Amino acid sequence: MKIDSAGFSHGTISAALIFAMFLLSGCASGPDAIIGVDNPRIPAESVSGARRHEIFIATTRAPDENPAILYSGERGDEIGLMRVTVSIPPNHVPGKIERPKNLPPNPRTEFAVLDPISFDRNRAFVEGLNSALARRPKGDRNILMFVHGYNTTLTAAILRLAQFVEDTGYTGVPVLFSWSSKGELFGYVYDLNSVLHARDDMIEAFTLLTQTDAEGYDIVAHSMGNLLTVEAVRQAELEGKFNRQGRLRNIILASPDIDIDLFKKQIPRLQKKNRRYQVYVLISKNDKALAASRRIAGGVNRVGDESADELAALGVIVIDLSQVNDKSGLHHAKFANSPKVVQLIGEYGLAGNTLQTSEPAVLGTRLMRVFVLN
Repeated sequence: MKIDSAGFSHGTISAALIFAMFLLSGCASGPDAIIGVDNPRIPAESVSGARRHEIFIATTRAPDENPAILYSGERGDEIGLMRVTVSIPPNHVPGKIERPKNLPPNPRTEFAVLDPISFDRNRAFVEGLNSALARRPKGDRNILMFVHGYNTTLTAAILRLAQFVEDTGYTGVPVLFSWSSKGELFGYVYDLNSVLHARDDMIEAFTLLTQTDAEGYDIVAHSMGNLLTVEAVRQAELEGKFNRQGRLRNIILASPDIDIDLFKKQIPRLQKKNRRYQVYVLISKNDKALAASRRIAGGVNRVGDESADELAALGVIVIDLSQVNDKSGLHHAKFANSPKVVQLIGEYGLAGNTLQTSEPAVLGTRLMRVFVLN
């Protein structure tokens, strides 16, 4: 076994990288082919107390041969547009996803993804969104775009967004932007390139949202999805075609897996004096997944585990969640796994309110004194 000049064996380094990739991996389990699969013995509509959420989807994924998966991890040639309905079981616990362990799902105790409908035209997609918006009272006619992270299948992304919508009490229309993540443990580099591949497509998808009758928009991104979000916003700003109507309210960057040096170059374009939206960064110093990402990236800090003071100096509003308990153990998805943080985002960030403060670096500490109860 060869030893390098730093005193590490090659075998040790390989094992460390494998462990790091394991930490970065998603936590999804159970079957993935569940889209459109109802339970013939216990139809979801028959379950008393189950809640249903329509999820609109724009994806860069290529179609899959399996209709219960719909879209694969391969990169598609054009944006796919669709809508599904997710049934939330009556026993749902905030911060958790009661994912089916077997098929068909049991809607009494598990999430079910039903009624997939594809839109063959952009106009039909916009009309579908407008119809959903019109069913809501004024003040609730908003759109939330969610951008998932690394190692995430379409099914996992749908379930995560549905859980987030349910737990935040979001009353607008949720839209998932699902880029072509491989959904595999060792797909980190593939996913990184898929993010860059999807920049133009995310701009196109957001442009479709601006063609609706929505009163306002919010963007929530997680992990590697933050790199896509910041790159797309930066590119659109450079092209002079981002948020022209001024309806974007908040961009919430949760556990950003972005090189901090890169972020320092990106963020000035999101910090224009006439900007009419807020940028929030949710960080945690005990994020094990980002610690693994930092190791893979040559020791450069990720935005999601950078110092709150360093980030606040860049002009973003920082919410430090380091003291929040995340029962998953990775501390990487507190924005959705922690009931108190989900409550915070729902009551403030997605309700048209603001978390603005003259001391953004201490905002998380101040708020968490109130919200961290466990």
